[in-house]
Amino acid sequence: MDSLSTAKLLASVLLLASLCVRAEVDDVPLSPYYYDGTCPLAELIVKQTVEAVVYRDPRMAASLLRLHFHDCFVLGCDASVLLDDTDGIVSEKNAGPNKNSLRGFEVIDLIKGLLEAACPSTVSCADILAMAARDAVHLRGGPTWKVYLGRKDSLKASLSEANKMIPAPNFTLDMLISNFQSHGLDVVDLVSLSGSHTIGRSRCVSFKGRIYGQDPVEPFEAYDHHRRYADFFRSLRSVCPPTGRDGVLVPLDSKTSRRFDNQYYRNLIRGHALLQSDDELASAAYAEEEAIARLVWAYAQDQRLFFRHYVSSIIKMGTINVLTGGEGEVRKNCRYVNAYYH
Repeated sequence: MDSLSTAKLLASVLLLASLCVRAEVDDVPLSPYYYDGTCPLAELIVKQTVEAVVYRDPRMAASLLRLHFHDCFVLGCDASVLLDDTDGIVSEKNAGPNKNSLRGFEVIDLIKGLLEAACPSTVSCADILAMAARDAVHLRGGPTWKVYLGRKDSLKASLSEANKMIPAPNFTLDMLISNFQSHGLDVVDLVSLSGSHTIGRSRCVSFKGRIYGQDPVEPFEAYDHHRRYADFFRSLRSVCPPTGRDGVLVPLDSKTSRRFDNQYYRNLIRGHALLQSDDELASAAYAEEEAIARLVWAYAQDQRLFFRHYVSSIIKMGTINVLTGGEGEVRKNCRYVNAYYH
């Protein structure tokens, strides 16, 4: 692509972004200053704890970010994902996308314990998830932002919704668009939030079907005229055999897996997307789908643009179906509703 074409492409994407209707956080009764009077050290406690944990285990940054996503995409950002099995509650931790995969629960327990000691029954588990995700991204070199606070914690969980509403690694583009729209998120949110895959790892079982031609999509050999996939898939096959080793972890970003940057989008353009759902973003070709591919190109060339859109989108995501006022509670223990102790 020559420089003139690139400039035109970037201009069209910027126009697209400016035309997209962005959600206003002011529409939701949350505030970055919610705890200023009741627990002024809340954000500092979360930040310092996340720093200490990620220093010991760099992978935990991606894990904490993923917890926030998996929470918000099921029932809303209400900490339902943290609930354990009890009488009347079937934990979302047992859902297909979460079981033996989601981690970081002990970190949230640690933060909650420190906050309960400092400010009893004040800071919600849902707000802890939102703050921890922000701090995890920033620690890996990504942007930071003001977290809008004041969420309450859910009194229920939904295993069925967790199995249905969390995007799967083999989703098609149409499925991704529909899923995000069901949460009030648009195509800019879809492409920018997918950039979370610039950090973290995925299990072999999540993409084996793709590299061995078992997924219900066109085998990559049929359209890999420029060998964009062949060498990359060969390297993946050396790590993930057809049978066994399902739990082996492979970086979602093969180049800078521990740094939150725009390398993920460059990988997509080169055909080095680990998951089928990621590859779909760069393979789009028609109407609204073409706009998605253009955003991928724009983010690959302009990290600041990616960061700006990412911040806007994750703040927006953090307002999905939030509980406020008397709609929920502030759990004393993030794993159980307060009534469990009575």
